[in-house]
Amino acid sequence: MTDPLRATTLSRDGADLYVLDSGGDGPPVLVLHGLAGSIREFEPTARALAPDFRVILVDQRGHGRSTRRPADVSRSAFVADAVAVAERVARGPVRLVGQSMGAHTALLTAAARPDLVERLVLLEGHPAGGEGPEGAARIGAFFASWPLPFPDRAAARAFLGSDVLSRAWVADLAEGPDGLRPRFDADVMEAVVAAADEPRWAEWEGVAAPTLAVFADLGIFSDAQKDEMIARRPATVRADLDTAHDAHLEDPGAWFSLLRGFLSAP
Repeated sequence: MTDPLRATTLSRDGADLYVLDSGGDGPPVLVLHGLAGSIREFEPTARALAPDFRVILVDQRGHGRSTRRPADVSRSAFVADAVAVAERVARGPVRLVGQSMGAHTALLTAAARPDLVERLVLLEGHPAGGEGPEGAARIGAFFASWPLPFPDRAAARAFLGSDVLSRAWVADLAEGPDGLRPRFDADVMEAVVAAADEPRWAEWEGVAAPTLAVFADLGIFSDAQKDEMIARRPATVRADLDTAHDAHLEDPGAWFSLLRGFLSAP
């Protein structure tokens, strides 16, 4: 794909959602990024899938260029956003892909609207609940600990480190008159995590779409958690990558290959 991704904004329930669309006549693929991420992480995925697929990327509420402080950060709000993008941008059923928190949203969307999801890909996603209020508070405290604004990207790299996720955060920092800041707020991220604390096994078991679950060997889920997820829905196709949680950044070639193969299967 040599043409730039086309930007549009979709408004729903008081929140503006920033969307990039590769265009084309291929089957639409909607991609949902993870917590504290943005569209930027999946632009290489969009380019890898083109021109065989029309790829639609969305900055989820509270993230990226979408509304930074939405009034509603419930799971149902995120699902309704995904539905709105499928209906109003893709204009019909999509092949739905999500990573981490985005995978959780994708799973719930597939359960709620089977008519809109033809295939489902979950990268490091799971229906189990979170770590409770303490876990959400730890995540919020981590983001609140960033010494903002960063004066420049070198200072951001020095604080955040050089792993692939930190590099993605640094690349996505927004420039302002006083320096560089992330495209999300710590307290909003904490609230998003807290809202995902309830286990969603019933929704997982009710998903009708053919599903690929991709796990990272060094990811955030235990072997027992991975095994239980597949045991509860044995028709799920499982794949494992020798990476950490952000496999799409750490080994994009392997991720592209798995994704293209599953999305292209008859």
